[in-house]
Amino acid sequence: MNWNKLLSTKRLGMESWSSSKKSEDRTQFQRDYDRIIFSSPFRRMQNKTQVFPLPEHIFVHNRLTHSLEVASVGRSLGNLLSEKLIPENPENKLIPEIGTIVSTACLAHDLGNPPFGHSGEAAISNFFMKGGGQEFQSKLTEGEWKDFTHFDGNANAFRLLTHQFNGKRPGGFALTYSTLASIVKYPFESVLASKPKFGFFQSEKNDYQKIAEELEIISQPDNLESFVRHPLVYLVEAADDICYQIMDLEDAFKLGILSFNETKNLYLGFYDNKNDKKSLVSIENTLARVSDKNEQISYLRAGVIGKLIYESTRIFEENRENILEGIFTGSLIASLQNKQADAMNLVKEISFSQVYAHRSVVEIEIAGYKIIGTLLDEFVGAIMNPKDLYSKKIFSLLPEQYKTESDSVYIKIQSIVDFVSGMTDVFALDLYRKINGISLPGVV
Repeated sequence: MNWNKLLSTKRLGMESWSSSKKSEDRTQFQRDYDRIIFSSPFRRMQNKTQVFPLPEHIFVHNRLTHSLEVASVGRSLGNLLSEKLIPENPENKLIPEIGTIVSTACLAHDLGNPPFGHSGEAAISNFFMKGGGQEFQSKLTEGEWKDFTHFDGNANAFRLLTHQFNGKRPGGFALTYSTLASIVKYPFESVLASKPKFGFFQSEKNDYQKIAEELEIISQPDNLESFVRHPLVYLVEAADDICYQIMDLEDAFKLGILSFNETKNLYLGFYDNKNDKKSLVSIENTLARVSDKNEQISYLRAGVIGKLIYESTRIFEENRENILEGIFTGSLIASLQNKQADAMNLVKEISFSQVYAHRSVVEIEIAGYKIIGTLLDEFVGAIMNPKDLYSKKIFSLLPEQYKTESDSVYIKIQSIVDFVSGMTDVFALDLYRKINGISLPGVV
């Protein structure tokens, strides 16, 4: 793969459009960024759980703040890469835009995640594997069935950005090919996935293949319909990994799940006593001047993020040739070495044993299963039985953009999954209560 093909301003659904027709007040990739920022799905993420329930008095990360922070880290990673590439590719005027491309992909990477954190994906899959959705297996192809039983927020983000919903324009957000390719962490369909992670549904398979062909993304040698990653995906993934792991510690501290000393020591674990001696002296001096515990933790967190940004850039640079040849495996963060690798492994161990297993997290996961399962049961039942009086009432609650006149069972069910996965936590809970006759207006 080469950067002259990997970076393209061609837009999905607007392939015949020319950028020369419009004044260049912003670059094409800046337009992508702005389309995400000003979109309704992006705003809705402010009320979607990241990991912890959204408490009333202590502000922790939601999907929106997480995505903004990932975009900030991604911009730094992209800019550092472009600095390396510009001298090698002086004729390519799009290389300075890599920071914007990565930042935009970071903004969009969680758009497809359903309400109630990571359990939302599992709740949708569970409805089809073990719930009321089981009855539709015989009416779907293997790929269509796996799209639902292995529902993945990554594939759903690609659909949200590219699908022409009812009343909307072709190409969805009509983003550039390069931005869209940078979002797809798992560039293959559900039937080719060895794990329940894949990059696009059957409905968007042709769109991704068209993008891959245009950008000359390499196919896997054993299957031409499975692709290697666009190189910028590695930077988007690293930005997400850094923020997800490191920021969750700060939230856990603020919620009292981890003590000050536990959190402090986990952050300091990323520094080597010998190689980082000057940095550690500076950290000690700063902590001596700052008495606020929250500020101390924030300062330590910022230092670790900066350190991981440069480490990720170094790893990408060392493996750049293999990445472009499509033979690099794993992630940049998984390739950390020595002290950094040990520190990250410890953070993951503590996160899974103490943070993600905390009662507050488990409680919202349980609630998510119940709420999402009920909503899917009601709305899928309604769309599959449109003549029933009760179904008509339920179906009337479905927004116009999700309604379909298709006879395809796959498309009908997918329209409901689109609706439910796009809900905020509060909206899903409110609709669940109303459907179940709880807290109805005027009812005591």
